[in-house]
Amino acid sequence: MIEISTSILTVEKEKATKTFYDLEVAGTDYYHIDIMDGKFVEKDTREMMYEYASTIKHISNIPLDVHFMVEDIKENINKYIPLSPSIITFHYEACKNDEEVIELINYIKENNIKPAISIKPGTDLESIKKFLPMLHMVLIMTVEPGKGGQKLIPETVAKTKELKKYLEENNLETYIEVDGGVNKDTINMVKEAGIDIAVAGSAIINAKDFKQEIKELKYC
Repeated sequence: MIEISTSILTVEKEKATKTFYDLEVAGTDYYHIDIMDGKFVEKDTREMMYEYASTIKHISNIPLDVHFMVEDIKENINKYIPLSPSIITFHYEACKNDEEVIELINYIKENNIKPAISIKPGTDLESIKKFLPMLHMVLIMTVEPGKGGQKLIPETVAKTKELKKYLEENNLETYIEVDGGVNKDTINMVKEAGIDIAVAGSAIINAKDFKQEIKELKYC
């Protein structure tokens, strides 16, 4: 069984509090917070996502899975530290060099948060292998970051399998999360690749029954 991290990117503002409550009752394992700055990706969700994350911390004990698609990573991390997220993910591509990557990983750990790195579909795994022993998780983007509702890119599944094999061969306990185009049609494909957590947004938020959708994604 895998865990489900529900992306709240497409949640309507007037329905937000009820939706968050309903997702908790439905059995989501995490709330996935997609923070975009309008620079690293086109969309800017900073204000809305902070409002949503703050609301969740007041009404739910379900952990926050925070995904930064931003250029100024540390500034954004500092804003979220008071919300005590379980996981903070930043993009390898947003970092200037390896020293910055290591500094950010250590900074996240120092604040008792689990560090994770995300890579875009076109980024090679070789780029991040040196960091894997330091990481709680790798988030493999299975679509280009920045928009919800995209179709999963099949080539990213091979990358996920390659990562799983590498982790097993090197006795590393780093988790694998995938994000993008995850639904009932694609979930088995990524499960077979060896993932631990699947991010699903539109598939759950647009479903008539959150609980049934999450159950099917976990167990189908």
